Amino acid sequence: MTSAKIVLSGGPERFSNRGHVRSSVNPEEKVKILSGAGYEHFVHSGEFLTVDGENLPVFQWSERTKIAE
Repeated sequence: MTSAKIVLSGGPERFSNRGHVRSSVNPEEKVKILSGAGYEHFVHSGEFLTVDGENLPVFQWSERTKIAE
């Protein structure tokens, strides 16, 4: 399993800071991050951003879903 760095953009305040870099197992798919009682979803916007000399894909916030009870 390969991981890659991605940049998160938009969504809740803690993710809205452009340049929030994290690892993703597959940068080609939607990223789902556990946040409180739900999940924040991000999708690749087609945009790239250079961070510390690396050209990273930017994933834009797309939706929030609640955890099923």
